[in-house]
Amino acid sequence: MKVEVVASHFHGYRMSGDADESSDVTEELAQAQQARSDPRIEFYGGKWMSGLPIALFILWAIVQSGILRISDTTGLVAGMLLSLIVGMLFVRGDWKTYANTVFDGMTQRVAATAIVAWLWAGMFSETIQVGGFVSGLVWAADVLNVGPALFPAVTFVLAALLATGIGTGYGTTVAFSTLIFPAGVLLGANPTLLFGSILSGAAFGDNLAPVSDTTIVSAVTQESDIGGVVASRFKYAIVAAVLAFIAYLVAGQFMGGQEIAQSAQDLFVQNSEPIGLVHLLSMLVVIATAIMGRHIIEAISLGLIVAVVLNLVLGLASVSDMVVFKVSNQFALGQSLSGLPMVELVAPANTGVGGSIYSGAEGFFPLAMLVLLIVAGSRIMIRGGAFEALQEWLLTRVATTVRRAEVVMVIGTGIVNAMITINTAAEITIAPYIARIGERFNINGYRRANILDANTTAMGYIFPWAGGVLVGYAAIQNLPGQFDWFTQAMVVNPARVVPYVFHGWLLFGVFLVAAVTGFGLEYVTDRESTEVTRV
Repeated sequence: MKVEVVASHFHGYRMSGDADESSDVTEELAQAQQARSDPRIEFYGGKWMSGLPIALFILWAIVQSGILRISDTTGLVAGMLLSLIVGMLFVRGDWKTYANTVFDGMTQRVAATAIVAWLWAGMFSETIQVGGFVSGLVWAADVLNVGPALFPAVTFVLAALLATGIGTGYGTTVAFSTLIFPAGVLLGANPTLLFGSILSGAAFGDNLAPVSDTTIVSAVTQESDIGGVVASRFKYAIVAAVLAFIAYLVAGQFMGGQEIAQSAQDLFVQNSEPIGLVHLLSMLVVIATAIMGRHIIEAISLGLIVAVVLNLVLGLASVSDMVVFKVSNQFALGQSLSGLPMVELVAPANTGVGGSIYSGAEGFFPLAMLVLLIVAGSRIMIRGGAFEALQEWLLTRVATTVRRAEVVMVIGTGIVNAMITINTAAEITIAPYIARIGERFNINGYRRANILDANTTAMGYIFPWAGGVLVGYAAIQNLPGQFDWFTQAMVVNPARVVPYVFHGWLLFGVFLVAAVTGFGLEYVTDRESTEVTRV
């Protein structure tokens, strides 16, 4: 099928000078095509049984997070490991192909890309946090009289702007969960509503940013140019965003925050200083560098360097606040090196490495392993035929008219994103089927790309086991150790935030209504891409 091999014949694409981004997309598409062409895994019970590992994991996540209210990423890792083992028991014949597929899935670039972005964003966010950025935000909110009712709505707008600028919703979620979230909670905003506003803003930017990998993949796989795709999807995104902003304004009036000791709150606000806002420069460096077309790792690294320099020059944080070696006080060499700014003598039982660079990355290690395992599970679904069986059923039994075909596209992307936590991986998986359905009914490539990307990004920040939700939760989990007043009760369970990701739900709803009513529907003959996006 033409779109399935799109990665092999599209070439030469560059956007904003970002050749690395285009090569990443090329490799991801090629790997997805390879998964479909690799030898099949036969299961007792047929193709549908290849979806058993993912189905069991989702059930585990619902029981753990939704029913038992246990927020533990490592617990989800255990659930995915057991699910993969159970799935192997239903394989016909030799288990070797199944086992190799697990290895293949865990080495996919699409998962590694997300993980690397999380680690870099974590280091950056923690470093500007120790430099007093949260204190500066609290000072600014107090001076501008941004109260708890307004804070979630403002956060949604700011997160949307940042995500659109840097092209990564995950990076935005990490930064805002580390920095904006504690400031809002301290000022009295409802934690669950505030977390939902962060995820909503990340979803908005991930969907609309020209440099977002989901935007690029949606354009490439539907044979459309990125400029036209972004321009054509703006009307859908802005409708959902306006409604979401209003929803956060209204909800903020009725949803109260957590009880914080008035003395602790007053003390923090009184001691907040504007100097921490100097790290807006660090964030601007990241945004400007990303918009200029540099790789996101380059952009965040430059921002990190600026943050470290500002911390040291302005005395906002010491070297040991950012990186410190905790050496045993009984170790002779350690004693002789104790004069160095990054060496601290501790009791033998307390040795280790610390500082913002370490803690910023450490918090995402369990999540990184979880993502690799889930991508492996989705790889098994592809090679076992469950995805193909699902899409064939939708194509032949449900998508019988143009309107029904578009509804299938919208709901189909939602189903796939419920099974795969990384939105880019989910998008690559379902993209060929979206193209196939759209081509059957002569639906324009812009329209197909918009349906594909909008619902992929929306659902990627809603489900409790979704990558966007878990990466924010991982950052929030670290906050009780950073602020004396931040308690475990303020940590938001991923299952609780589901109804409050307003923009995600509204974006899904906008496209569902558009599919049912035909709003914005374009056929191939109505408008053609001036230059097909190529990678």
